[in-house]
Amino acid sequence: MDSKQLAQLAAKACEDKRGEDIVLLDMKDVSLIADYFLICEGSNERQVQAIARAIKETAEEKELTVKRLEGFDQARWILVDLEDVVCHIFHKEERSYYNLERLWGDAPLVETGIN
Repeated sequence: MDSKQLAQLAAKACEDKRGEDIVLLDMKDVSLIADYFLICEGSNERQVQAIARAIKETAEEKELTVKRLEGFDQARWILVDLEDVVCHIFHKEERSYYNLERLWGDAPLVETGIN
């Protein structure tokens, strides 16, 4: 599975848990951190945790490695590191504060492959 397919798989997991405002950024020419950043939000802490858990479980079902899962207990900004894809799951209030889309504004948007 290539990194774009992995990013789209993670986006689908977000959508399945009713993640909102799902954005996929192509980071290949912008940063050495990852090929893609997936950014989405949930309306409360439980939903943010459910989205992160769904991404983790989906990756593990495909026998992919989850390098790191950070911020799960606080559920304000959870980072799921899938090596080439880094998923940022925000609580709605935190997302507007950190505004990663603006910070990485030179990264092209990618079609998520979800409806």
